[in-house]
Amino acid sequence: MSQKTPVYLETGKKRTFAGALDWPGWNRLGRTEEEAVQALLDAAPRYARTLAETGLDFTPPTSPEELIVVERLEGTTTTDFGAPDAMPAADRQPLDGDAVRRFETLLGAYWEALATAAQAATGKELRKGPLGGGRDLDSILEHVFSAEAAYLRRLGWKPDKVAGGSWREQIEQLRQAEMAALAAGTRGELPERGPRGGKIWPPRYFVRRAGWHILDHAWEIEDRVL
Repeated sequence: MSQKTPVYLETGKKRTFAGALDWPGWNRLGRTEEEAVQALLDAAPRYARTLAETGLDFTPPTSPEELIVVERLEGTTTTDFGAPDAMPAADRQPLDGDAVRRFETLLGAYWEALATAAQAATGKELRKGPLGGGRDLDSILEHVFSAEAAYLRRLGWKPDKVAGGSWREQIEQLRQAEMAALAAGTRGELPERGPRGGKIWPPRYFVRRAGWHILDHAWEIEDRVL
């Protein structure tokens, strides 16, 4: 009997995300639930390649029957814009050392995927969109770095200002900041509310959202390089 992969769906008015509960960062988008689940399935071999050097036991599903929907969430305007925004119930669970070590491995693999894609695209042109738009490589990387720093603040962690340097150096600075923040989470050092009472992301949701964003842009670069 094939192993089932638990999946949650986040459905907005125009778009739906499907995400693998046990593999934060593996999320794909579709116009309908069926399209989103199929997109998640189609990305499974690519996701497996991303994790190939991690030692994690990931076997990519090969049929829709191996993906089992266990939770449905209401999406937002952010969902319809093209980014996951709803939080699965599992992401509210406390964080422990085993989880942090696994998240460090996952985020490290995603950052490495981005670095590998950026290296392969350096000095090359990126394919434009249907209307001639689309960021160049430097703009994509700048966007990822800025967003990941913002995600850390949503976690309640104030990251040091990225000191510049090469994009590889900036990746390492952000990766280290993420690990420090998650380690602080196991010690109960992350706040539950923001300084003005705003909502703080739980660490597990942070990994899901941050991981998706890194990997999504790594794959974007791979797909667009000429």
